[in-house]
Amino acid sequence: MRCDTAFRSAAGRYLRDLTAHQEATCGGDARALHEMRIALTRLRTIIAFFSPMVAGPQQARLADELKWLNAHLGAVRDLDVAIERLKAIKPRPQAAYRSWSLERAGAQRHLTRALRSVKYQRLIKSISLWIEKGSWSTKTGRQAANERACPVSEYGARKLMQWWEKLIKKSRRLREIGTKKRHRVRLLNKRLNYAIEAVADLVSESEISRLQATLKLLRKAQRSLGQLNDDARCQSLAATLGQGGAGVFRIFLGPGHEKRLIRTAAATYQKLAELKPFRI
Repeated sequence: MRCDTAFRSAAGRYLRDLTAHQEATCGGDARALHEMRIALTRLRTIIAFFSPMVAGPQQARLADELKWLNAHLGAVRDLDVAIERLKAIKPRPQAAYRSWSLERAGAQRHLTRALRSVKYQRLIKSISLWIEKGSWSTKTGRQAANERACPVSEYGARKLMQWWEKLIKKSRRLREIGTKKRHRVRLLNKRLNYAIEAVADLVSESEISRLQATLKLLRKAQRSLGQLNDDARCQSLAATLGQGGAGVFRIFLGPGHEKRLIRTAAATYQKLAELKPFRI
């Protein structure tokens, strides 16, 4: 399969997944919101994966608009995660719960307006047209033609190795770096995970076991780093919203909580570094 064909197929699928959950998300469905955000992240990942081929003014403009959409989705999703944490605390801190629920309702109204706006409709239409016949697909010159015609198995193998090596390098100092840098490692982890899933059908049967082992480790690290990120977001929201939430979360997290998660993620990356990469 050519790279241009592979890109259109994957990007089109993720865009359909994104729009399929729009109405339910507008109605306040937390699960639909989560699925919509995952689809958006997968779409942004596949664009980044094929960035040498699709880069250009159109791609840069759409990237900014996708960030706008992600910010609206993320604001509500962060509150959903925090509220779920509050529900798990016994006895439930009622003042904080009421305050955060009101904040969630307000953020939901902003999100619904965004998803029903002309800006959102134009974004979906623009990115759909761009995927199928954007300027990247008609760019002249030998290099552009070669990038589109290159077998995705050949290109994908190189790109996955680049992302693999970058993640391993960035994860080596996980115990020493701060919250923001750990968050960037988490994003690199998620990007590699989604990229591997996107090209999994190209892997031969002899390599499937190594692919599955790779995904298992990436997902394990992602769970630890994701919880650390959720913890940081909850603490930040609690400090912003008040109502005693910050103190509640400090009690809930408990001593050594962060160290345990970092230790688990670091050990997982050590195993990933020792694992021989699969081949496409």
